[in-house]
Amino acid sequence: MSQATRAAGRVRASPGVPPADRRARRQYRRGALLIAGATLAWSSSGLITRIADTDAWTTLFWRSVFACPVLLIYLVLREGRGSLQAFRGLGLAGWGIAVSFAVSMLCFIVALKQTSVAHVLIFQAASPLFAGILAWAWLGEKLSGRMVAAIALTACGVGIMVSASLAAGRWLGDLLSALMAISFSLMVVLARADRRADMIAAACLATALAALVVVPWSSFEVSRFDLALLALFGIGQMGLALVLFTAGVRLIPAADAGLISVLEAVLAPLWAWLAVGENPGLRTMVGGAIVVGAVVLYGVLDRTAPST
Repeated sequence: MSQATRAAGRVRASPGVPPADRRARRQYRRGALLIAGATLAWSSSGLITRIADTDAWTTLFWRSVFACPVLLIYLVLREGRGSLQAFRGLGLAGWGIAVSFAVSMLCFIVALKQTSVAHVLIFQAASPLFAGILAWAWLGEKLSGRMVAAIALTACGVGIMVSASLAAGRWLGDLLSALMAISFSLMVVLARADRRADMIAAACLATALAALVVVPWSSFEVSRFDLALLALFGIGQMGLALVLFTAGVRLIPAADAGLISVLEAVLAPLWAWLAVGENPGLRTMVGGAIVVGAVVLYGVLDRTAPST
């Protein structure tokens, strides 16, 4: 091969983009795809809950039973002999994360049985803003003007949604959805307060706690079809999705990961509408659009704001 040919090959391999930039772009693309995959898996929650012919306790039990081994296997593969230490090192904050996550899962599943998929997922989308309020009240973190504006818009959107639920007599579902968002936000704030806690270990513990709590009211007489759905719910929608999200969030900024995951609040009601014809209603769509818009706008502004 001539020197001219080798030189031409080098030019084609490096079209004016430094290798470090190309690696960064590939890393970002990989992280974004992992977060998008997790979001797509999470968005199936409402659809699976609607199709499976099981009550809330049975649904949560089998979902947790199938999710727990997936998280445990991933932890062992990632940490090896240190996986046991990941549980030992949870501490008080780690246990608080696990309990908060378990409560959030319980409220999530029961709420899906009480109200529309859109209501539950929109409350969940607002969790980062609830977390901001808790972090301000507990950790003394400052509330930026962007956060205050987003919280005000979210309160307006939630108010419109709740008015629809009160008119339809579905207030219990909204109450459980709010408790779900608050408990999930508490989990986030606890993770901020003590960053040493391993989130996968805490999530694994949370699924075990949830299964133990609801087992007295759960049924073991489940059809093969429903068991397959619940296995998909636990293994794919929760276990693998958490693994994908955990891997992806290490590769891209947290603000970008949050923006991508907001799509769950749009996709989950869409699947329920397409598959089972669940119409959330006009006020829910208007209120939900305000909430999702506030969360997305805050995420975009927060991402582009100069660091201080």
